[in-house]
Order: sequence, then C-alpha cells, then structure tokens
Amino acid sequence: MPNLRLPDDPSADQIRERLDRMKHAQFEAGPPSPALRKDRISRAIDLLRTHQEAIIDVVSSDFGTRSRQETLLADILASVEGLRFNLNHIDEWMRPQPQLEPFPGTQAWVEYQPLGVTGIISPWNFPVVLAFGPLANCFAAGNRAMLKPSELTPATSQLLADLIDEYFDQDELTTVLGGPATGSAFSAQPFDHLVFTGSTQVAHHVMRSASENLVPVTLELGGKSPVLVCADADLREMAERILTVKTFNAGQICLSPDYVLIQEERVEDFVEQAKAAVAAMYTSLRDNDDYTSMLNAGGFARQHALIEDARIKGATLVSLNPLNEDLSDPAKRKVAPTLVLGTTDEMRVTREEIFGPLLPIVTYGTLEDAIAYINARARPLALYLFSNNLDVRSEVAARTTSGALIVNDAMTHVFLDTLPFGGVGASGMGHYHGEYGFRALSHAKPVFVQSEGGESNLLMRAPYSEGAEQVIAGLITA
Repeated sequence: MPNLRLPDDPSADQIRERLDRMKHAQFEAGPPSPALRKDRISRAIDLLRTHQEAIIDVVSSDFGTRSRQETLLADILASVEGLRFNLNHIDEWMRPQPQLEPFPGTQAWVEYQPLGVTGIISPWNFPVVLAFGPLANCFAAGNRAMLKPSELTPATSQLLADLIDEYFDQDELTTVLGGPATGSAFSAQPFDHLVFTGSTQVAHHVMRSASENLVPVTLELGGKSPVLVCADADLREMAERILTVKTFNAGQICLSPDYVLIQEERVEDFVEQAKAAVAAMYTSLRDNDDYTSMLNAGGFARQHALIEDARIKGATLVSLNPLNEDLSDPAKRKVAPTLVLGTTDEMRVTREEIFGPLLPIVTYGTLEDAIAYINARARPLALYLFSNNLDVRSEVAARTTSGALIVNDAMTHVFLDTLPFGGVGASGMGHYHGEYGFRALSHAKPVFVQSEGGESNLLMRAPYSEGAEQVIAGLITA
C-alpha cells in the first residue's frame, strides 16, 4: 500500500481504517526486536536534533513570544533525554522477570509484550516533549503509535507531522491533524492504550469515549499544585525557586505552583523576596523574549478575568512587573507575574487551575491547618514542600496524597526518567517516564511451566479424599 498520510480533519472512518492497518502490520510483523525498537527511538532523536532550529521557530510563532531556551530545555532536551534513557534500557526491561517457584519443580516468569497500537493526544503548552515523551515509552515497549497533536499550536503540529512523515513509515507512527471534532473521533478509536495529556475537564470526555471500547488510559492532567511554606523555610530561596517555575512558560504548565500556603506573619517578607526574584530574572517583560506570551487571546483574556474577579472580591494584587510597563496590548499577550493576597474561597483563582503567572497566597495557622486545607481539595499533580524539618517532611508525606512530593524545589522531578510521572485522583491516573512507562504500555504476561509430576494440579482432581483435605487444611494453617 502507498505510504499516504491522513488528510487534515479526517473522518472517524478514515482514522479507524488507518488504525486497523497499523494493527494488522503489528500482527503480521510480530513483536519488534530490540534492534528495531532502538532504531525507532534513534530516528526520533535524530529528528529532534537535526530540526531543532525549525522546531524552536514554529513553537515561538505559535506562542507569539516563546523563549528559545525554554523550548530547547523543556521540549527538545527533555525529549532527547527521555528517548535516550529508554534506548539505553530496552534490553534490560525486555528480559523475562523470573518469579519464585510456587511449587517444587515448576517455573514461573513474567514476559512483557507489546500492546499493539497506542493513541497519544498531546497538548499545546509543551507540544514536543508531551508528544515524544509518551512515544519514547511506546517505542521501547514495542508498540506503534498514532499521534494527535494540539490544534492550538498549528504550526508546530504541522511541522511535527511533516517530520514524522520523513522519518517514519505511516504504519509505524502516524499523525492525525484536526480540531476538537477530530480529537473526539480520535479518542473513540479502539486503541490498545490511550495516553492523554490535558485538562481534567476534557479528560472526562476522553475517558468516556475510551470506555466504549474498553481502552485502558493514562491521563496526565493538572489541577492546583500547592506550595506549603513551613516556619523554618528560607523565604529568599523559596521565592527564587518557586518564581523560577511560575514564570517559566509564563506559568502555562500543568505542574506550575498554583498557590502558596504560608503563615500570615511571613507574607510581607515573601512579597519582597518575590519582587526581588522576578526582578533578577527579568529586567523587563513587554519586549523581553525570555518572558513567554500567553498562547492566544483567550488565555490572555482569562488571566485578566481572574485578576479582575479577585480584585472585585477584595484581593490585594501585587504585580511583579520590574519596570511597571503597560502590558495591556492584546497583540503582545504578556501578563505580569502577580501575587494575589487576601484570597477567599469565592475567588476563581482559588477554585480554578490558573495556567498562567498568577500566584494566590493563602495563609494558615498551624501545620495541621495547612494539611487540612490541602486534603479538603482535589488531589494535586504535585505538592511543593519547603522545610528542612525531617519530622515535618514525614508528616506531610504521610498525611497528604499527590502525584509527587517535591521538597525545597518545584517541578524538578519531571526531568528525572528514573521516577514515575503521573497524577492521582483528579490530577490523573497511570504513569509514564522510564521503566514505569515501559510497563504501562506493555502487557505483563505470566508464564507458568508445570512440573513433570504435575503436583500442583492434583489437589483439584476428583475424587476428593480425606488425605487431600488434610493437606489443604495444613496449607491454610501453615
């Protein structure tokens, strides 16, 4: 068959036809060898390395202004590192895992088989790494993949589709371009696994569609990741580290710190440290290419709506705008990092995921109060704890549930392929990255070899006897 790409905005039937073809190709070829898996990963690495300048350009054009270094670090380097980590561990992960002999003379082990064809729905905020991260695990596990990138970064999605055509056969990896209707048709396909990265709201629809075909899902979502600042925390250090992540990509990150829990008497000091931290990173904002724009007019308007809602409901707003520049130009789509003081539960900034550079401040009295506040809300993708007290760390770790717990920093864990990445509850389900992603996108098939005498079979064989029952009773009380 000719290696033809799907048209833009393909119909559900066209997507299904391509998926069936990919499944057939997987079945006919059988499980790919380690060499073929490594070749696919190596081609992905080569694609990113060879075309990194073109990728940087299209990502920036989609955002309006997107820092070159942010794309290099978070999209290209993080993708290459993840792919390389999988490449270096494929042989190890593919080995059968021996299990303890359940009965004398028997053998048991687990083999990890490819699932088949994985569907990947990637978002706009990091349009490269959130496509190639799952792809790394997909290829390592021996699967083929169908990628649906975001229509909100059209230039990037188009370039990725063109490059994938150049480096991969359509039956190995194919790209589906289109808007929300195409996304709905995509999520309803009978994939062997579906990986979705995006909002909790959209995840409801994706999971509902996948359930019609009993497709297992990995959902990487977001939510409101808190920063818990304890009494012993160094506020200068904490402000530098939190504001580094909060201003990275202008806060358009699922793992961005979403609010700060801090004791009332430390708020004023934190505000001053936050001002100093932002001023040290950005001498200006409006025409500074290091400071990323909101992706589109809708995102720009939403940040201003959140600010206005908080102002009307009594919040004090502290703009971390070093030159006090006028950032009202909708063509620039720049929003200053802004602290929101005096928050209440009625404000949108305390109820909605912010996905921008606004940072609400919530005060608490005791550590018990702070833990209760976190636990009264949906489980976050990450919890950022600032404390050097080992007892406090242990208590927070034991009494809160989050996708990850990061101590004295924010978001660092996402770059570590030795750790699982994923959420819990409303912030997601399942993991990927490294071996955890390999396992998630594989079928763990148990294999059991009976002993020559078949002893483990005999207790099930009629006619049943008193002697056999005594053996069973002895095993129960052993």
